[in-house]
Amino acid sequence: MPGAQSQAKAASMQPLGTIKNKKGHHLNTPPLWEISRAQHCQAKRYSWAMENNMTEEELLAAYAAGERNFSGANLSGADLHEANLHEANLSGANLRGADLSGANLSRANLSGADLTYADLRGADLSGANLPRVHLEDAHLSGADLSAADLERANLSGVNLSGANLIGANLVGANLSRANLSRANLMLADLSGADLNGAKQDGAIKSRPMTAEELLAAYAAGERNFSGADLSGADLSGANLSGADLRTANLSAADLSTANLSGADLSGAKLSRANLGGANLNGASLMDANLSRAVLVEAVLSAANLSGANLSRAILSGAHLSGANLSGADIRGAKLNGADLRGANQDGVIR
Repeated sequence: MPGAQSQAKAASMQPLGTIKNKKGHHLNTPPLWEISRAQHCQAKRYSWAMENNMTEEELLAAYAAGERNFSGANLSGADLHEANLHEANLSGANLRGADLSGANLSRANLSGADLTYADLRGADLSGANLPRVHLEDAHLSGADLSAADLERANLSGVNLSGANLIGANLVGANLSRANLSRANLMLADLSGADLNGAKQDGAIKSRPMTAEELLAAYAAGERNFSGADLSGADLSGANLSGADLRTANLSAADLSTANLSGADLSGAKLSRANLGGANLNGASLMDANLSRAVLVEAVLSAANLSGANLSRAILSGAHLSGANLSGADIRGAKLNGADLRGANQDGVIR
């Protein structure tokens, strides 16, 4: 008669459905060793949330393996120079004094994180979520913070010289003693921000641009019009192929039959704009606001519309074959007769 330990060991090695209960019936359960392994993996995966301590190597290895949730991680003083952490969740993380220079933190969630004294020179923080973040005395010179959410963030004494803050949300932010020299603040919202003692010499601020100025500059070879205020402009039939119009304000503009193929309109404001018959083949409209826009028979083949707001837009007869609509908001949009063959509609909000 085998002992209790031998019986338990034998039972743990039995395949699915071979473990019996007291009445001798087979139980449809996985082997005990499989349960143990699953519990171990789950515990390991969420150990950061419980212990909060991680090394740079552990973070990067987990990210490479597909993990994105590092909320509350303790990475104080970590060397993450040029690390790729695109769309990582680092909310509430301790990154005090960390080296994140040249790192890719685009669209990352850093809300409530401690980045005091952190080195973020040249880092990509475009579209990042940074409300209530602590950035006191951090170094952000040359960083890309376009369309970033920095509402009520503490940026006291921060070096933002030459930083790209186009379209950034800085409502209620503390920018006292900050160095904003040569920073691009076009279309940035600074409502209620504290700029006491801030250095702003050479800072670029938003100004209205006429359609004539834009077209003349384009004809002369200029392509960078990011952050330009062109609200209500008449650009019907204009050739703006390959233009950089990131975060530009084109609300209520007339762009009917315009050539915008390959243009970058990421984060642009296009609400109520007329884009009927426009050529937007291969254009980037990621996170753009196209609410109530008219896109009747517009060519949007292979266009990137991920995260775009298309609520109540009119897309009747639009060509959207091969377009990326992942995460786009199409509530109330009219899509009758639209060509959606091969379009990526993962996570579309309907």
